[in-house]
Amino acid sequence: MNKSAIIIGGGTAGMETASQLARLGVEVDLVEKQSCLGGHLNNWDRLFPNRRNSKEVYEYLEHGMNDAISLHLNTEINSIRHESGRFTVELKNGKELNSGALVIATGYDVFDAGRKEEYGHGIYDNVITSVELEEIFRNKKQNTFFQGMTPNRVGIVHCVGSRDEKAGNLYCSKLCCVTGVKQAIEIKEMKPDAEVFCFYMDLRMSDRYFEEMYFEAQEKWGIQFIRGRLSEASENQDHSLLIKLEDTLTGLPLKMNVGLLILLVGFVPSPQTRRLAAMLGLKEGDDKFLCPADEHTFTNSTAITGVFLAGTVKGPAGIATTIADARATALQVATYLKQQI
Repeated sequence: MNKSAIIIGGGTAGMETASQLARLGVEVDLVEKQSCLGGHLNNWDRLFPNRRNSKEVYEYLEHGMNDAISLHLNTEINSIRHESGRFTVELKNGKELNSGALVIATGYDVFDAGRKEEYGHGIYDNVITSVELEEIFRNKKQNTFFQGMTPNRVGIVHCVGSRDEKAGNLYCSKLCCVTGVKQAIEIKEMKPDAEVFCFYMDLRMSDRYFEEMYFEAQEKWGIQFIRGRLSEASENQDHSLLIKLEDTLTGLPLKMNVGLLILLVGFVPSPQTRRLAAMLGLKEGDDKFLCPADEHTFTNSTAITGVFLAGTVKGPAGIATTIADARATALQVATYLKQQI
């Protein structure tokens, strides 16, 4: 009984935690509410900074799934009981799972761009999110962006739903800037004669090779970066968009027509994560992501003995960081279970 773990969430963090635990001799029940594994990784085309195909990473994660891992797809949690060092998880289908440890790996959601009504997402056809653009890249792979059009000028808006007091999210989502640079380059690759503008608050190219990609975007592809916050977008008669913003370096107002407007949406805690937190009594931070037992020394444990965290339930993170975090979680879980025997 104690040599087993239940992992809730079958995205990047959940899959890698399960794989590593299985290698360490732990039996795993992996519960995923969707019909397939992979989570948000399934929504991305090419990954920064080297722009490798996301399918390669998924195939690596999938290769780690083995007979020691019992998958429960299309499955949600009904209740969790914690008694005498054991966890009983009742699924919505009435089945019960028992284990000696519980891992929360339910990831994140993306900010609902419709909440920023002034940007026009869900109102104007040619305002899309960065996630929707990835779907276009992933599934169509042609010189058509949206509604059959090939825009000559594209605007990319950074920090949509992040670092935004009105949206209730004061934190930086860490990956929007580099996503914008990557997508700007990919747009230029598909349509070299297009003008591409990135409108940013501050560029945070914080990881290895990110800064180099930013310089490539300017020097090789001619992508223009304007430090400014978009105030509103409105639709012209030809379905192009008139955007208004302030250049915060010069203090001057700007107006520009674009054929396509892309909103770089940030991370928010998933409703499933918050529901499980309430169910277990886990602590949330001011940003509503889950708090570990200690921000420096026990980042994969929680204040509840036997409950562990993996991946972006703790805040925004890239795929490489998430995989490393999942491996750390697996090691801590295996060590904990060994001590219980």
